[in-house]
Amino acid sequence: MRSATVAKRIIKQIIGDKRSLALLFVAPVFVLYLLSAILNSPAGKPTLEAVDLPAPLLDILKVDANVTEITDEQAALNRLKNKEFDGLLSFSDNKLKITVEGSETSISASVKKTVSGALSEYTKTYLSSNPKLSQAGIKMLESQFIYINGSEDMTVFDSMAPLMMGFFIFFFVFLLAGVSFLRERISGTLERLMASPLKRIQIVIGYFLGFGVFVMIQTLVIQLFMIYGLHITLKGSFILVLLINLLLAAGSLSLGTLLSAFAKNEFQLFQFIPVVIVPQILFSGLFSLREAPQWVKVLSKIFPLTYGADALRDVAIRGFTFSKVSFDIFILAFYAVLFIFLNSLALKKAAT
Repeated sequence: MRSATVAKRIIKQIIGDKRSLALLFVAPVFVLYLLSAILNSPAGKPTLEAVDLPAPLLDILKVDANVTEITDEQAALNRLKNKEFDGLLSFSDNKLKITVEGSETSISASVKKTVSGALSEYTKTYLSSNPKLSQAGIKMLESQFIYINGSEDMTVFDSMAPLMMGFFIFFFVFLLAGVSFLRERISGTLERLMASPLKRIQIVIGYFLGFGVFVMIQTLVIQLFMIYGLHITLKGSFILVLLINLLLAAGSLSLGTLLSAFAKNEFQLFQFIPVVIVPQILFSGLFSLREAPQWVKVLSKIFPLTYGADALRDVAIRGFTFSKVSFDIFILAFYAVLFIFLNSLALKKAAT
């Protein structure tokens, strides 16, 4: 009977907590639906541009790829560097040259599989089974794959590592900030600060700077380990990668303290993880959104980790400079400042 009394109290407590009910029933459904929308999207055909390809090979390629015939190869290379399409095919001296951007292994693999299959079909259909073509001097085509970024030896981990680095920094800083700020409230320290002559924005900035010291150290440790311990690809500037990671950490720090204002204990704080953190994993580039529904792509633009992941990949793998990732950096800085401002508005609630 005593156990039943305890169970009854717990049931009433959870039923009275709307946020807990949402966590139990709404959040899992939302995340699973989001995941299904991304993973169940049909696999898209690679987008290719071709220069002087034999007509039979071009016809075969068009079955499994979106192919556009062009004449200006140099202009196409510039578009490829900007990831406007997936692969450039050029043909001369019985040799097919396939150029890919290379920063995303899944796209490179898709292009390679499609072209290799087309070459095999071309050889089988138009050469091996047609003696007249062989007698005319037509030989099996040679092929060469060229990578603008990365290489043929680049693994999935190499491609995903910059994104994972940004995510782990964002996630652990969120936990550190949220739990630490929550303890400040529970201990009564925040309430005493609110009674002092300090303005709310001064208190928020003070907490931000205090936590920020340890956040900077944590960010640097994670980055150093992944670059020098795990030897991930770093084509761009170490300092620029650090700047992006620090801005991600700053946004996560201010977001964690902001959301902790709406939690009464650690359990309620952790309830934000399925809604705030898990979707950012799905949108950070670990899963391809190329063929995802348009609403998924639009939704991904509201999360700071989307911009951080794009900037990290561009700098680490593609070697971009500050000017080319300045928009992503601006958005990350904007989120950090916005969350700090919202913190000052929510601080009065947090102290009550």
